[in-house]
Amino acid sequence: MAAAGGRFLAAAAAYSGRAGWGGPRRSPAVPLVPCRSATVTRSGAILPKPVKTPFGLLRVFSVVIPFLYVGTQISKNFAALLEEHDIFVPEDDDDDD
Repeated sequence: MAAAGGRFLAAAAAYSGRAGWGGPRRSPAVPLVPCRSATVTRSGAILPKPVKTPFGLLRVFSVVIPFLYVGTQISKNFAALLEEHDIFVPEDDDDDD
């Protein structure tokens, strides 16, 4: 997003004829036209669709399961730390009415 803003500001400065905030006015040699270089070539031809890599279930599980395990270990250790320092100690509720 920041790169797009920078390109926009550069194009606006070139269009207005200013080199910077206080630079001299001069006409641009080549008028700047915004283009999406990711979808077209310099000549204007549309690029072919990119090759899609299938995102299989094996890849999803190979990322999700280890991070879930690490998250549970961190939370378990933090809960033990809180209980050890008597910051948060769960009360045993006997609801035998």
